[in-house]
Amino acid sequence: MSITKLTATTAALALTATATFARDNVQVAGSSTVLPYASIVAELFGENFDYPTPVVESGGSSAGLKRFCEGVGENTIDIANASRAIRDREIAACAEAGVTDIIEVRIGYDGIVFASDINGNSFEFTPEDWYKALANEHFIDGALVPNTLETWDQVNPDFPAQPIQAFIPGTKHGTREVFEEKVILAGCEDGGFFQAMLDAGVDEDTAEGKCMAIRTDGRSVDIDGDYTETLARIEADTNGIGVFGLSFYENNTDKLQVATMGGVVPTTESIAAGDYPVSRPLYFYIKAAHIDVIPGLKDYAEFFVSDDIAGPDGPLAEYGLVSDPELAQVQEMVSDEVVMGSGS
Repeated sequence: MSITKLTATTAALALTATATFARDNVQVAGSSTVLPYASIVAELFGENFDYPTPVVESGGSSAGLKRFCEGVGENTIDIANASRAIRDREIAACAEAGVTDIIEVRIGYDGIVFASDINGNSFEFTPEDWYKALANEHFIDGALVPNTLETWDQVNPDFPAQPIQAFIPGTKHGTREVFEEKVILAGCEDGGFFQAMLDAGVDEDTAEGKCMAIRTDGRSVDIDGDYTETLARIEADTNGIGVFGLSFYENNTDKLQVATMGGVVPTTESIAAGDYPVSRPLYFYIKAAHIDVIPGLKDYAEFFVSDDIAGPDGPLAEYGLVSDPELAQVQEMVSDEVVMGSGS
């Protein structure tokens, strides 16, 4: 990807790290969905600022936030990327380890798409289709029964008689939580299964858990790696349907075809308009205690959310990020170092 040098308006203030610091580069880990965006920004930051290029690692939202919450100090990461909001229990774990001031930065929006081999069958899904296909159990005639559906035409008679084979994000990925809540749980509710459980006396928490429990008989396979692993699985089994971020799909349209969800084609435009039902905000979290310790940390954060980078005409939008309509507010929060829970 060739990107020219940015204008002087986003050029760096010269600052050279000294021997005072154990390290002089920003260290980032977390979401595989945010990874390509952060990698683009890190490369441009290294080219345009008088700092070393930040080190950006993947591993999943949960894994990144776990590392983030290990404590404060130069032997811990500065930023955690996440494709979901940080959870209360993670904030508590951070606090126990001394990470008490956290800056939440929303970088934009992405969509979760369902894609299959470009030469295979096409699909027009609803959340209910995915619930029926992947739920561990179905609530039928007042009882929970194991899911024995084997082909997509058993899920929906309009679908082909193609074996159900899904490749979904593993539980350490933020995408998994969005998939479970916005697709599987939504499908359980849309199809009336959730309400049927409540009517039968099942408590709400148990019903939700039953709705989102994924079958473990091989029809659904957790992918713990990034989207390249999901793509490799589909290339090895062309019956497979994978869950991807929109940007990854858009960069692999020579290999994949995308399904509609609720009659809507996932695009940057349909996500920005709020029409596509399976979209989510993307974040990174800054350890505020590191801002005055790690050279370039705040500059990197401000650069990431600048108009030139995260705006609708920036390189992240070209890669598939849907620019945040409230980007100016995000920029102000980063500039003012507003920490979570401050009420500011």
